[in-house]
Amino acid sequence: MATIQYIESTLTTPADQGWKYWEKVSFRFTFIFFILMVVPLDGEWYEKVFKPDSLYDFMASVTGGSRTGWIEIDTESGKWGFASYTSWWLNGLIAVLGASIWTILARNSKVQQYDALYYWLRVLVRYRVALGLIAFGFIKLFPMQMPFPSLANLNTDIGEYAPFKLYWQIVGVSYRYEIFLGFLEIAAGSLLFFRPTVVIGAIVNAGVLFNIAHANIAYDGAVHVYSSYFVLLSLFLLLQYLPAIWKLFILREPVSTYYYVPRFLKKWNNPIYFGIKATIVVLFIVVYGYFRYERFYHEGRLKEPVLPGLAKAAGHYEVSSFLLNGKVLPYSPGDSVRWHEAFFERYSTLVYKVNKAYNIDLGNGTPALNDVLKTYEFTGRAGGKSYLYYEIDSLDHSLYLIDKNQKFSKELRELLDEKLDVGLKALYGKAKGDSLHILKWSYERPTAERIRLEGLDAKGDHLEITLDRIKESYLTGKEWYMKNTLFTY
Repeated sequence: MATIQYIESTLTTPADQGWKYWEKVSFRFTFIFFILMVVPLDGEWYEKVFKPDSLYDFMASVTGGSRTGWIEIDTESGKWGFASYTSWWLNGLIAVLGASIWTILARNSKVQQYDALYYWLRVLVRYRVALGLIAFGFIKLFPMQMPFPSLANLNTDIGEYAPFKLYWQIVGVSYRYEIFLGFLEIAAGSLLFFRPTVVIGAIVNAGVLFNIAHANIAYDGAVHVYSSYFVLLSLFLLLQYLPAIWKLFILREPVSTYYYVPRFLKKWNNPIYFGIKATIVVLFIVVYGYFRYERFYHEGRLKEPVLPGLAKAAGHYEVSSFLLNGKVLPYSPGDSVRWHEAFFERYSTLVYKVNKAYNIDLGNGTPALNDVLKTYEFTGRAGGKSYLYYEIDSLDHSLYLIDKNQKFSKELRELLDEKLDVGLKALYGKAKGDSLHILKWSYERPTAERIRLEGLDAKGDHLEITLDRIKESYLTGKEWYMKNTLFTY
């Protein structure tokens, strides 16, 4: 039978009779190393925390933490790699030097143990893991980290995907699995708020995050350093319990353990302590969860566009005819001008494919408010597809379009990201509109399955295009996803 007791700081037990020399030296290294790992290293983090624009921004900064290292080193693919763990080794080197100096300075010290310091280090690590995992979990519980693949992505050859995007698309298709992972991360992170459940929470966290870490290493993903970070911190939390776990589950012997806790923390009638604890739990589980729900279902600050596209037009289209300046261009697989196929997404994106090389965006698509700035649908993938954001003038039967592949300046991005749409009709023909390269095409819908487009392209050539929808069915749950995640605008 196992019993766990948390002793007050005034009691005398075998644990209070003094640490061995090697234990004190090891702790000095551990203390410095994990302080460097947990305490934010960049000034921008403190600016966001102490001068937040809103309560959500404050909580997002706290849960997100800062960079998990001094430096970041990219791999050849432009993502991460084992070299990005360099900062951990640097922290280890600093900890060795710091522990050596500390040991020299403490050689005549009468301090026999570091129970209090060890306790508060564990508290710092516990809350860092808890807050980070809860934030990690909510972007999966409301599946915004890896959205369901777009129609254009569902019709992309597997060899055109970068490994990391292929992995993200697989998880996006398995959205129920993603939602379950989110729930698991939130639950396990929440367990770390309470001392009696730290063991269970740390074990679950280490297992779940290890799975994420090695998958991202295998697929050259963007979060394997961050997920490995939580594995390391969770293993540190388990370290204290390992002797008892070994004795109980491996040796099958009775276990009675004693762990140091400061006296005032045992007084649950302490209103200040209880109030702070309750505030943190409610704020970062309930309130933060509400904010995340709002962003997913109502605000539209996501990785994928949310403004509704042309009514009942979503689908995969073959290009039945293509006229350039009045001349018919027959289909050719090597043509870099004539469209090979096209897609109207459920949101306001028109995609067409030509035989042309484009620079591959290796990002994961940062969430944004404005649909033009949402790049997740075409990141990490080749294949000659162009993405056009459009706004509809239904009275004039016109589409106002701009190329989403173009690079926007920082100033323009900040200006665009103030609302969901751009207001292309009002900007068309004006200087700002010209800088965005706005196109205006008329559209006709002679039948429910056919769309005709006509207008000038970016080079000033006149296009006349007829698109016919291809009847397709998917085994991915696409219909359920589209029905249950439409943006309420």
